[in-house]
Amino acid sequence: MPAGDEGRRGVPLSDRQRLNWLRLIRSDNVGPATFRDLINHFGSAETAIAQLPELSRRGGSARAIRVASIDDAERELEAAQKFGAVFIGIGEPDYPPALRRIDGAPPLITAIGDLALSTQVSVGIVGARNASVSGAKMAARMARELGAAGYAIVSGFARGIDAAAHRASMESGTIAALAGGLDQPYPPENNELYQEICAGNGLAISEMPMGWEPRARDFPRRNRLIAGIGLGLVVIEAAQRSGSLITARRAADFGRLVFAVPGSPLDPRAAGTNGLLKDGAILTTGSSDVIDALAPSSRVFPDDAPFLEEPESEDGAPFAEPRDDDRTRVIEALGPSPAEVDDIIRHTGVSAQTVYLVLLELDLAGRLHRHPGGMVSLAFDAD
Repeated sequence: MPAGDEGRRGVPLSDRQRLNWLRLIRSDNVGPATFRDLINHFGSAETAIAQLPELSRRGGSARAIRVASIDDAERELEAAQKFGAVFIGIGEPDYPPALRRIDGAPPLITAIGDLALSTQVSVGIVGARNASVSGAKMAARMARELGAAGYAIVSGFARGIDAAAHRASMESGTIAALAGGLDQPYPPENNELYQEICAGNGLAISEMPMGWEPRARDFPRRNRLIAGIGLGLVVIEAAQRSGSLITARRAADFGRLVFAVPGSPLDPRAAGTNGLLKDGAILTTGSSDVIDALAPSSRVFPDDAPFLEEPESEDGAPFAEPRDDDRTRVIEALGPSPAEVDDIIRHTGVSAQTVYLVLLELDLAGRLHRHPGGMVSLAFDAD
């Protein structure tokens, strides 16, 4: 049986901090990496918010950046409260420990249901929406057996394999990652299942605003949550170019073990899983394969990652504008190909603090692309 949960370490946000964190992440051009860099540089979300317009202007933005207002954030907080959901910051005790460690972890997630599941050791199960009868039975069996072994099951709440895994792990612990807001579950045919999860028989999480209807481009973000929360990912029936394969790639990028259940070469739903096996995924014919592979204590990540915190004081870091020649050197060092920030620092001879501040300016102006592994490039349409 796996070690219990990974510990509920962390520092709760104050109400004021939570409001400002929500304002910051909901502002234009502020993603998880930008959010982290802003907090690290300015010391608090409140100070960073005040600097967003100037940073964007200096980065070359042609229009004023939209900064989420206090009223906007308060309305979203109220909507979540009415729905029965809570906001959890990345440094707080109820934030999933394994998710905290991934590149680009969401600074804030909303959650509803049994919050104790957020820190339970988890395994992901994903697969085809048009699952076969045998595929759905396999997903349910593995979910029940992994649940009995102490793992919570995390999946994407889609029809087919996902729904089968959620239903089978309702008693032992199931986590549904949503592509839209918590009040916009998809698909509608799973509404009864969702009501059970929200009632406390499971846990649902999302990084999207309340009221957000999921779009096609939102599902890869949801897939990253599945890959990040679990210590491993089991793929059962997945066609080529499917969302399940995107989840598997993200899981591998995060250092998770990827398990694939083989299928008939004549079934297109097995093409993706068989391809994963060719690429080095662990051949899986039962839950014991997963349990044995994850059993070593080294697979349970100790929650020693540094927390993203801010001081109670609202005094941020000094706001020192980069010199024009330093900014020019950083921009000239960038190109359309991804580069590591450390390489930019060495190449330009500009201080790390200044390089990060220039990158923030470009990012908030919409002129920077961020890539996996913390790499960056200049937007293709940049001058």
